[in-house]
Amino acid sequence: MFYRETLAQLLRDGTVNLSDRVVVFCGGYYDAEVLGSLGFSDVTITNVDESYADKTNAMRWDRQEAETTTYSDDEFDVAIVHAGLHHCHSPHRALLEMYRVARRAVVVFEARDSVSIRLANRAGFTPDFELEAVSSEGYESGGVANGPIPNFIYRWTEREVEKTIRSFDPAHVEDIRYFYGLRIPTLRFERVNRPVRRMVLKFISPLAQVLAWIFPRQGNQFCFVILKTRKLRDWLEEIDGMIRLSRARTEQRGQAYRST
Repeated sequence: MFYRETLAQLLRDGTVNLSDRVVVFCGGYYDAEVLGSLGFSDVTITNVDESYADKTNAMRWDRQEAETTTYSDDEFDVAIVHAGLHHCHSPHRALLEMYRVARRAVVVFEARDSVSIRLANRAGFTPDFELEAVSSEGYESGGVANGPIPNFIYRWTEREVEKTIRSFDPAHVEDIRYFYGLRIPTLRFERVNRPVRRMVLKFISPLAQVLAWIFPRQGNQFCFVILKTRKLRDWLEEIDGMIRLSRARTEQRGQAYRST
């Protein structure tokens, strides 16, 4: 529900609109179901797996590599991905491709690299590599680049998102919003073969909910929304259609530095 509820909130506050031209990276039938239920009317779902072509509830489908799409700059209003970047060889490259093709906003749902997740990983409660995604697809797909090799589960931090965007687009002021949630993987717990570990997992589930309520960033659901402000950094200016370092503003800043 975190996916749907966060998008619904973005609709309510006007960050995204139902009339927006939306592209979904690493998408499939779940994206079509969620976006369709919310009322989005202009959606293109992309994936390298052509089996999804007829599972998108009549929404447009396009075969695209997330890290190297054929779309032009700002071709869509909004780019969305839900639990797909960690299936890419380079999650950062795929994120920047989303940023390039989106005119207004990029909406990403991925795991967060939190202290609680690291502890869970060390205790063996959550994996580093997504073996289940491949085994559930007949051992032939579902891994990195949708291939048979299980992908590493890349988890993000807020600072990493900011550094990635600032490196790619240093000219413009970024506006990034963050959302947090918790989902208890009850089905995964039921499949644990060791009875003692299964009991421990069930016991700590309520504790995890309390922890996520007190410390939202420690939940296992994470969304970041990158808005393109088009606002230049205060030390830049546009001259004859070219963005350049402002001599006057730089000198003013230099004077300020000298005075301090």
